[in-house]
Amino acid sequence: MASTSDIRKGLCIRYNHDIYKIIEFLHVKPGKGPAFVRTKLKSVTTGKVIDNTFSAGHKIEDVRVETRSYQFLYAEGETYHFMNTDDYNQIALQESALDAPELLKEGEIVTIMFNTEDSMPLSVDMPASVILEVTHTEPGVKGNTATNASKPATVETGARINVPLFINEGDKIKVDTEKGAYMERAKE
Repeated sequence: MASTSDIRKGLCIRYNHDIYKIIEFLHVKPGKGPAFVRTKLKSVTTGKVIDNTFSAGHKIEDVRVETRSYQFLYAEGETYHFMNTDDYNQIALQESALDAPELLKEGEIVTIMFNTEDSMPLSVDMPASVILEVTHTEPGVKGNTATNASKPATVETGARINVPLFINEGDKIKVDTEKGAYMERAKE
């Protein structure tokens, strides 16, 4: 058993007869009244995201997890296929287990969390950033900007991302997988 002081991003807990992964949390200490922890939980079985508030010191049942590196092979509809980089075993997961499936390209290495009790895959953690090639974007028009102007661009995985005007088709860009936002032009 853990308490609210152990809450951190990525922790898997048992809550309401399901397993949830904490995707956001905030410790709140109001001037009046007891402290509490505001969390955003994502169900690892359904992918549904809920908000919950735990009072300070509340006991939570954490789930022991094991992480392994897998390489993304291909997607087949809603099913995504991965290969273990150590023993080459393959597994198939549903799209709901992924945080940002639109940014996943073939060959990408991801970390998959497994429940140590029954070896069931719980969630897929993407790398912090991925490098993707821009396949389509309109040319930027000079002169019609004030500051930090952006334009929509489509990357090789099909995702649409807002990029600065100087990005052209064929450029490789670094994308933040958590926010799905442009970070910088990738160094060749």
